[in-house]
Amino acid sequence: MTSAVVTEGLTKRYGRRPALSDCTLDIPAGHVVGLVGPNGAGKSTLLQIVCGLLRPTAGRVTVLGGDPVSGSPRVGFVAQDTPVYAGFTVADHLRLGAHLNPAWDDALARERVDRLGLDPAQKAGKLSGGQRAQLALTVAIAKRPDLLLLDEPVAALDPLARREFLQGLMEYVAESGTSVVMSSHLVADLERVCDYLVVLVRSRVRVTGEVEELLATHHRITGARLDPATLGGGRQVVHARHTDVQSTLVVRSSAPIDDPAFTVDGIDLEDLVLAYMSEAAEGGRDRVLEKQR
Repeated sequence: MTSAVVTEGLTKRYGRRPALSDCTLDIPAGHVVGLVGPNGAGKSTLLQIVCGLLRPTAGRVTVLGGDPVSGSPRVGFVAQDTPVYAGFTVADHLRLGAHLNPAWDDALARERVDRLGLDPAQKAGKLSGGQRAQLALTVAIAKRPDLLLLDEPVAALDPLARREFLQGLMEYVAESGTSVVMSSHLVADLERVCDYLVVLVRSRVRVTGEVEELLATHHRITGARLDPATLGGGRQVVHARHTDVQSTLVVRSSAPIDDPAFTVDGIDLEDLVLAYMSEAAEGGRDRVLEKQR
């Protein structure tokens, strides 16, 4: 098996409103995948379909070579609100995890709880936000899943708690080789830990690929104002911004851009994500304006 998740035309609608539209992906196994996009882009919907909590309206999805199954021991899932049981102690969570999961690694769970300084007798409702997130992650990874899904796991945490959470995640991934898909709109966090990227905007996939390859093939071009269509073949204009005299373009090109009329610079992951998000948002506004005319 070389793919962790494969989707073909995956669509989820609530009434007439699309939460996910014609999503086709092939996410390779053995990667830490950043699933990024604005709020409402469809990230949570995709993860809930992958872990079997939602059924798609149309299309197909394969997870670890089979159909998604809710509660599968092969898939760990930490939802957006880092769910733990407020009235259960830390130790209760570990006992419950051991009861529900045949591959439960009790030594791993207890070692993490000890290293994180969590009191086994402490009720989860009395833990800090960072501690609850770490407990939820501990329960998820002690299942020893082949695929770990994380839905905005650090969105509500302070910078120190985010760093500690991500450090713990990467230590586990380095030891286990587990495939991870983590949604977030905090691109700086993803840039530190992810080696594969999926950008979702307005319920549609905009770009996917290995981070290193994406950064190597995307460039910022600045020069005298021009029509993007004149750049020539093999160059995809992702986003364009113009003044009266100057154009700034984000371009995807596998070949070097060596025209002396342009200044060519590389971009970082945040610039890349913002370019695709801006292109999709502006395209949506253009369609609305067309309908209003």
